[in-house]
Amino acid sequence: MQAQNSQPVDRTLDVDSMMRALLRDVLGLTQDRVDAFDADTPLFGALPELDSMAVAGLLTEIEDRFDILIDDEDIDGDTFETFGSLVAFAQAKVGG
Repeated sequence: MQAQNSQPVDRTLDVDSMMRALLRDVLGLTQDRVDAFDADTPLFGALPELDSMAVAGLLTEIEDRFDILIDDEDIDGDTFETFGSLVAFAQAKVGG
């Protein structure tokens, strides 16, 4: 009989790390730049790399990397407002 891992997996940390990698890859940001993001870091309107075309690509990549489906009605003006709001959105979609 194998012992179960008694420590719960912190899915918030997983989503946070995956979102940082996703923003780095899709927007061409440096690792240092995404590492400096906190929950209050503004995104849309503050990052020149994140324009409306980049949002479309980012949504597609979020669907692919998190293996989720994002409906149009899932997205509102707050989704890309801050890094924290984007992580919270992905966290809610993956059900963690």
